[in-house]
Amino acid sequence: MANHKSALKRIRQSEKRKLHNRYYTKTMRHALRDFRAITDRKEAEEKLPKMVSCIDKLAQKGMIHKNKAANLKSKCAKKVATL
Repeated sequence: MANHKSALKRIRQSEKRKLHNRYYTKTMRHALRDFRAITDRKEAEEKLPKMVSCIDKLAQKGMIHKNKAANLKSKCAKKVATL
């Protein structure tokens, strides 16, 4: 266990951030799952910008790697194109 006050505070902060980050990454994964389940092209075209925005926000905050974000966005765009 930590001996310094600052180390104890750092532990508290990192625990809070971990929960916060987990919530947003989980939300993105659920949104991605729902997006992949769409079979209607018009609906997919409407939801694509929101999905891309959500992925970009996570990449910007460092919750997912920027290349992973690019791959996810590419796959979403491909899905819309094939519908």
